[in-house]
Amino acid sequence: MRRRLLPSIPQSLTVFAFWLLMAEDFSAGNLLMALLLAWVMPQLAARLQREFARLGNVGILVPLGLKLIWDIVVANITVARQVLGPEANLRSGFVWVPLDLTNIHGISALASIMTLTPGTVTAELSEDRRYLLVHCLNIDDPQKMIEDIKRRYEAPMRKVFP
Repeated sequence: MRRRLLPSIPQSLTVFAFWLLMAEDFSAGNLLMALLLAWVMPQLAARLQREFARLGNVGILVPLGLKLIWDIVVANITVARQVLGPEANLRSGFVWVPLDLTNIHGISALASIMTLTPGTVTAELSEDRRYLLVHCLNIDDPQKMIEDIKRRYEAPMRKVFP
């Protein structure tokens, strides 16, 4: 019975506390609203489909992190040159990157990595989670760019999120 009334007591307490902190008012109306939300929000959250992360080889995150730091430094220099150079030399556009990753947490991590790297921004994930739309500041060879993304970032992420 308790599970149906309050599916998650920690979540209820968190919602209650955050509502009162955001409202900055402890009036009767706000206390009632906090109680209502503390009851309703966990009920709604319990109905959501959850996908849990399965972690594989997390040791690969260290070399991936070092590679990412290097790529960010190099990309900053490259983007600065491109932006300060002639605008006619820029060939920006979108590229759909086919994904072998299936875990939503791995896809999110890949999208974050792409967005962290200057000159690329993740724009969309296809509904079937099979393609990631990436905007690139300068695309010389779209196929090479896709291969680089898959080799440098997706392949290691597939080992972390099998």
